[in-house]
Amino acid sequence: MTSSEARVRDVLTAQPVIDGHNDLPIAFHELCDYDLDAHDLSGSVPQLHTDLPRLREGQVGAQFWSLWVPQDEHSVRRTFEQLDFVLRLVERFPDALQLASTAADVDAAIKAGRVASLMGMEGGHSIGESLGVLRVMRELGVRYMTLTHNNNVSWADSATDEPVLGGLNDFGEEVVREMNRIGMLVDLSHVSADTMRHALRVTSAPVIFSHSSSRAVCDVPRNAPDDVLETLARNDGVCMVTFVPYFVSQAYVDWVASAREAAEKQGLDPNEPDTRKRLAEIYGKPKPLATLADVVEHVEHVREVAGVDHIGVGGDYDGCPEFPVELPDVSSYPALFTALADRGWSDDELAKLAGGNILRVLRAADDAAA
Repeated sequence: MTSSEARVRDVLTAQPVIDGHNDLPIAFHELCDYDLDAHDLSGSVPQLHTDLPRLREGQVGAQFWSLWVPQDEHSVRRTFEQLDFVLRLVERFPDALQLASTAADVDAAIKAGRVASLMGMEGGHSIGESLGVLRVMRELGVRYMTLTHNNNVSWADSATDEPVLGGLNDFGEEVVREMNRIGMLVDLSHVSADTMRHALRVTSAPVIFSHSSSRAVCDVPRNAPDDVLETLARNDGVCMVTFVPYFVSQAYVDWVASAREAAEKQGLDPNEPDTRKRLAEIYGKPKPLATLADVVEHVEHVREVAGVDHIGVGGDYDGCPEFPVELPDVSSYPALFTALADRGWSDDELAKLAGGNILRVLRAADDAAA
């Protein structure tokens, strides 16, 4: 063990990782329809990026489990089913997991040696245009809501859909204010840059990006522009840097664009699943690998623009099929922190990134709601 690795082990023992986004609920649904008897998460489950042994190895102290469902007429029901899965997951492993809804809950779970299990809805479609559903979700423990997913909702524009509103409409502003009032964090991952700016003007509490990186480093609309990161610092919020290759590696993004163009020239639909699997063969060039260095560049850029008090981590494990080669699953967080330690980060700065910053935001939201 190197001196940096030993330092990181000690830092993460004192302040374990609090990760902003993990898609285990939908991944487990797709694997076995939420059947906790089918795959024992207390042992190795290689089909997934997440199981309890790897969470321990990764020194994870708290995890926001993502409640993501397709955007259709069944979204609200399916979100409740995801919530039910998280509750049953925690009940199944009481020695390893502990339900958390507040900063105090997170502290208590970590002190007890368990992974604090928080929940975040990934997309405003999960409330079905109802503030009543929003309030019930908060009462049941949901701690944040991402205002959109990949498509617009009637009251907010998504980063990956055609803009309609130029941000939020009146009801969207009402949603943000109600989230502030009830202590639900406003999550700006997935929303358009104009929605980011609009929500930051409306909110009275710190906001988060649960799993986004820097647009200046990797130019995709899912990432946060520098002016938004500067505003986020004034808001006292947190950008939780994600590890998704398409959001961290410009070479990867450029390869995907060229490969899709090559497929279209051959009369193929690049959105068709079989075509997507064959893009490297169709394009004739191997896909570049995203790396730990790519993620480090994003973390350091967000730190430079927003400040060390406004960064966190949101890996998005089990939310996409592949990750940077040195960060394959939830056991990998120490590798990122060791790389940053090698680049001169202090123990205090590493602790802020690991979880200190998001705990501050949770406490601020708790105080505002109280």
